[in-house]
Amino acid sequence: MLEIVGAGRVGSAIHRRMVAAGTPGRLLARQDGGRSIAADGQGPILVATRNDDLRAVLDAVPAARHPDLVFVQNGMIRPLLREFGLEGATRGLLFFAVPGRGDDLAPGGNSPFCGPHAAAVVAMFTALEIPAEVLQPAAFAAVELEKLVWNSAFGLLCQALETDVGGVLADARCDALLRELIACGAQALALDVDSTAMVRRLRAYSASIPGYRGAVKEWSWRNAFFVEAAAAAGASLPVHEELCAGIFTSASGPASTG
Repeated sequence: MLEIVGAGRVGSAIHRRMVAAGTPGRLLARQDGGRSIAADGQGPILVATRNDDLRAVLDAVPAARHPDLVFVQNGMIRPLLREFGLEGATRGLLFFAVPGRGDDLAPGGNSPFCGPHAAAVVAMFTALEIPAEVLQPAAFAAVELEKLVWNSAFGLLCQALETDVGGVLADARCDALLRELIACGAQALALDVDSTAMVRRLRAYSASIPGYRGAVKEWSWRNAFFVEAAAAAGASLPVHEELCAGIFTSASGPASTG
């Protein structure tokens, strides 16, 4: 049985598919915070809440069930998981869209998972016609970095340049920022990645959604990772700093990263 914590667009869309397929499971509202999860239960628990709600969920879910948690958040949540001793927890990245509350999900590629419950979740997603695959930790981390770079770079570029993704692609700073963040993230995560190939994939994806206009969001879970990683390595992010300086009072981004 799959339990889902978070009854927003994503959690509800997955649960509706489960109900339609007759797959056993429970959908728990974010406000429940996992308090109704049995300490002696079994099976994966999909955490489909916002990043800012993760700490409350971890505090509420019985510690005995922490190994069953499956985190599917975007952004850099590794420090938080490390704080709770969950470095080896099951992780996933969802490559599907849910346009609005009550809508069915629209797959956009294989959703990768790694960790103890990865195979079970992938099998369940596959049965629900949600494309998914199991990846080894290093391969998962590379996809995690690629998605984090896209969210961080294009959100910042769209806001700083006051244009959409199509306009961003035409600006010379786009590729420079992508390479800058890829290099920084790869070093911080100890990954060996082909930055040229990653830039090519990021541009190809972006070209498929030229009218989308992003913005800086969830700074503490996205861009802040690169700022802090660069500082720890004694390096700089000149393109990132230049763009931030144009829209924030600090070249390192918002005054508050909470």
